[in-house]
This record gives sequence, structure tokens and C-alpha cells, in this order.
Amino acid sequence: MTALLVSIALGVLASSGIYLMLRPRTFDVVLGLTLLSYAVNLFIFFMGRLKVNAAAIVDAQGDATLARYADPLPQALVLTAIVISFAMTAVLLVIALRARAETGSDHVDGADITVNQKPPQ
Repeated sequence: MTALLVSIALGVLASSGIYLMLRPRTFDVVLGLTLLSYAVNLFIFFMGRLKVNAAAIVDAQGDATLARYADPLPQALVLTAIVISFAMTAVLLVIALRARAETGSDHVDGADITVNQKPPQ
């Protein structure tokens, strides 16, 4: 039951991120990339067999079986991915703010779409 809930939550998070990435505004694209990176991080973390109160490093006491220990590789990968996604989000926000200041629009393609725009005379 827990695996089903986690799968549904990851699917909703990933699909929300993809939907927002397809929007024409820069803030929506940045938010979509952030949600998609959260979904990927959680997917990697959940693939590492979640263990409660299990050590990630093998000690000299007891037998070294996979049943007693947590897998440290997904934890290290997710920690690295969090740092990289934070830096990527910061760079994208700076680029989006600079593009907004230069063009006066926050559309991804650079075209300002207005509904009630008067034609040039």
C-alpha cells in the first residue's frame, strides 16, 4: 500500500513539473524544473530501500548483510543532486530576471502575447 501511495505521489509531482515546464512563462518553467528535480530525487531515494534506524556504514559488530544496513549510494546521489538543483535554480532565476529586464517580457520564446493590443497606426 505504501509503494502505491509513493508511486502516485511521484507521478503527480513529475507530471506537474512537466506540465509547468510546457507553460510559456519563465517562472512556470523554473518551477516545473524544480518540481521535476524533486520527483527525480525522491525516486532515487526510494529506490535505495528505505530502512528506519539502519546504519549506512558497515561496522565490525554482527554480520554484514543487506537486511541490517541502508544503502548509502542513493543518499549520496540525492544529496549531490539537491546541491546541483539548487545551483541550477539560482542560475535560471538570474537568467530569467535578466531576460525580463532586457526584453520587458517573461515569455520563454521572447514574444509578448497580449489580448487587447492595439495594432500600430
